[in-house]
This record gives sequence, structure tokens and C-alpha cells, in this order.
Amino acid sequence: MSADVIVVGAGIVGAACAAELAAHGLAVDVLDAHGIGGGTTAAGMGHVVVMNDSAAEFALSRYSRELWLELAPQLRACDAFTRCGTLWVAEDDEELAAAREMRDAFAAHGVRAGMLDASALRASEPALHHALQGGLLVEDDCIVYAPRAAEWLLEQSPSAARIRVSTGCEAAKIERGRVTLANGEVRTAAHIVVANGLAACDLLPGVPLEAKKGHLLITDRYPGLIRHQLLELGYIKSAHHASGTSVAFNAQPRPTGQLLIGSSRQFDTLDPAVEMNVLGAMLARAARYLPDLPALNAIRAWTGFRAASPDGLPLIGAAHGCADGIWLAAGHEGLGVTTSLGTARLLAAQMLKHDCVLDGAAFSPRRFSMEHADG
Repeated sequence: MSADVIVVGAGIVGAACAAELAAHGLAVDVLDAHGIGGGTTAAGMGHVVVMNDSAAEFALSRYSRELWLELAPQLRACDAFTRCGTLWVAEDDEELAAAREMRDAFAAHGVRAGMLDASALRASEPALHHALQGGLLVEDDCIVYAPRAAEWLLEQSPSAARIRVSTGCEAAKIERGRVTLANGEVRTAAHIVVANGLAACDLLPGVPLEAKKGHLLITDRYPGLIRHQLLELGYIKSAHHASGTSVAFNAQPRPTGQLLIGSSRQFDTLDPAVEMNVLGAMLARAARYLPDLPALNAIRAWTGFRAASPDGLPLIGAAHGCADGIWLAAGHEGLGVTTSLGTARLLAAQMLKHDCVLDGAAFSPRRFSMEHADG
């Protein structure tokens, strides 16, 4: 197969880009140094959630969630897609007010969300601490097992016949129309999409991405203990800390009956080891909301690294300072699974010069060079 496009990276973002471009009739060559759905994709929660920290983030996450809901009937049982909803929980009146603001912002753009008072919250999630004041339920948010979903996109989606996947292939150098692998092999294509997260910095010097380390823990099976993805309303503030270490309550009911517990964020480290002080702080935070958590059996804990841009928005589009035909789809931080399908639509629209419902300017990789020039 002679490729029209080479996609570097077989995580959920790279897989989505490959499937979307192949759906437009292009022959796509996907390269990954390891395997399908590894790296950050394998380390994350797989939570598909509408977030509204900025107008651009809201537009991308809302659009992407719509695409996931459209795709869901085609997915397999092993992809573990579940529309469990997100329940943002409030500890006090200030957080309840924040929940109402979020509800109103969502309603203004057609996103279904409803307030729960304290009694409704207890009825919905009895395992939560009874002192909580209420919450906001976003019913159409969902979860998916992203490594398997990436596999489906590349190998079983309607466009998979036009995709060739090569694993164990590390891209060492990118030039216009060609990718040189670590073993010296050269692959050629008219377009090259760099979608390998933090490793994009090794291929395209100057890409402004920073690693944010996160911890997760999974428990034994406790079916029905929680029903929704549960997050504290302080999560958004924690997620956008610019330095230091932070933790926030985030719990997911897996279809297996297990609980997936997060979350933490750390800067200035690439050490993948589980740090017991950070894990302990994360679990202590979670136990404030789920008092029975300390009595549950943990199966394992692990870490992963989110690729974060300076403004928290992904880099989607033509790579700055590179020859024509080199594209970026990276820097999604903790929303890579959520925004993967929308990212793919936007990238394909730019590459093929099609219309897209999203405004690509907010995600252009060239925005940072323009800020530097203005300064």
C-alpha cells in the first residue's frame, strides 16, 4: 500500500485521526514505537466528558462527545462503552453555586445537565458522604476502554481496510514527505501527522508540551457501589494547576464492578514510579467523598504522563516552523480520549480543506509563535 498519510502514534488520538482520514478515502500508514493504545491512552481513565474551562475546550469536548455517542452502537462489548453520566459533587454552598453556573452554561449550548439537592444526591449515590450538599448530573457523559477503542478504530472500523498499522516502529526523523525510522527504514507520504503525545517534542523541536504525571488506582469488584463517574467540583481548579502537586477526587464505576480512583497531577518529573506520598494523598482525598473506600481492596496502582500545552488546549493543525504537509495532533492533557474524535474531524478538515463546525484557530500549533512575536 502506498500511503497518502503517515500517522505517528497509535494511541486514541492517532487512531482517531487515521480512521477519519481513511474514511475520506486516503491510504493511511500508522507507526508506533510500541503497540496500539499504549502510552497515555492505556494509563488514563477513558472518561468522555464535556468540560467548559474555556469556550474552545467546551466546543471541542461537546462536539467530540456527540461523535462518541454516534459511534457507540458500532463498538464492541470489550470496548466497555457506558453512558454512566458525570456527577459533579459539591461540598458547600460555594461549590453548589459553581454547579449552577456550570448547568446554566451547559444549558445555553444544549448540553443536558440537572441539579441534585442533598437528598437526591444521597438517593442517587448512597456511598457518597452524606454531608455533601448536592451536585450536577451530566447524563450523556460516558466512559470507554480507550486502548480497545483505538484498536477498533484501526482494525475494525468501516475505514480500517485503508489503514496499515506497523508496531515496534520508532520514528526517528521527520522531513517533508518522509519519516525515517530508528532502524533506518524510510516511509513516504504526502502528509505526516504527529500524534504521539510527549514524544512529539523529539520529532519536532520547539513543540511547547510539558509532562503532567498522574496516578490511578483500581479496586477489586464491588458491583453497584457507585453508578456515575464522580468528581468533586474542585477538580477543574486542580486540573489546571501550573506547578506543584495536586490531587482531586475522581471515581469511575468500571463495567467489571471495579472502581477506578484518581486523580493527581505533578510537574517536573518523568519518573514513572508510583509515589506513595502522592498516592496516599489522592486516596485520602477520595475517602472524604467515599467513606467506605479505605475498606476496599486495591488491585494495583500505576502512573501515566499527560502532554500539556501552555494554555491547556491541544495542538491541532499544521506544525509551526515545518515544511508543508507536517501536522500536529498532540497536547490534549487529560482530555485525549474525550476529544480524539473531534480532533480527527478538525485535522481532516484542515488537511483536505473541508468545512468543520469547530474553529481551528484556538488549537493552531502556530498560536504560540504568534504570541511570542507579539511579545
